[in-house]
Amino acid sequence: MNWLYQLNLEKFLLFTLVLTRVSGLTMTAPIYGTKDVPIRIRALLAVALALLIAPTQWHVAVAYPGTIVNYLVFLGSELMIGVCLGLGIVILFSGIQLAGQMIGRVSGLLLADVFDPTSGESVPTFSQVLFLVALAVFVCIGGHRMVMAGLLDTFQGIPPGSFTPWDVPAFQTVSGSTGPLHGSIAGTLVLLLQQSFELGIRASVPVVTAVLLSILVLGLIGRTMPQFNILMVGFGFNSMLALALMSLTLGASVWAFQEQIEPTLQTLFDALHAYL
Repeated sequence: MNWLYQLNLEKFLLFTLVLTRVSGLTMTAPIYGTKDVPIRIRALLAVALALLIAPTQWHVAVAYPGTIVNYLVFLGSELMIGVCLGLGIVILFSGIQLAGQMIGRVSGLLLADVFDPTSGESVPTFSQVLFLVALAVFVCIGGHRMVMAGLLDTFQGIPPGSFTPWDVPAFQTVSGSTGPLHGSIAGTLVLLLQQSFELGIRASVPVVTAVLLSILVLGLIGRTMPQFNILMVGFGFNSMLALALMSLTLGASVWAFQEQIEPTLQTLFDALHAYL
């Protein structure tokens, strides 16, 4: 009976490691981990995915942790992989939300905010519109399937229980690196933050530029015609201009977001596979 107990213990240990990695993704990634989805649904999804993935990993030999501390370290390492995948996608979506915040601030509509259940706070209307449109595009092009395929690939490249923090220097470089941060998890997140900020700039430039030019023209009119109530006219005009240009450039903004999805996922996968 000892061998049966040992076998069941190994399978249970392997299942918990798989479940922890899957949970890290389902609790953070868009579509899977949005807060407007009940926590019970997300937990059920994580368990269902773990039940499907665990049988494919029965051949993996997981070292017995021995102590609770070592077991928690194993769980934390698996959680780190799933969270890194989900966090990378969240950073990409934050770029498109940044574009909405910039448009709202320049146009004077920053006070027109709505409650966002994903972040748990109020966000500008433009940010919420861009986020929802980008989320729809993400689903339409199969981004959620790409994320899940990447998660499955991590089990092939990084078996459960083989990824530990002390084996992964925070600023480790890989072949072909161009700097001390390139190729590391920390460096990858910094790179994704940079790309996300650039995405926000690209998505908001048309509207922001037009509104700033409008403010400049209205300022010149106000200087030459002091009797003209520029404050009353300017606020409404800038708001209408921002709404009109937003409707015209929404497709271009979403297109820039779509082009960034696949490179972002590939960067995340390469960063995780760099430690094999």
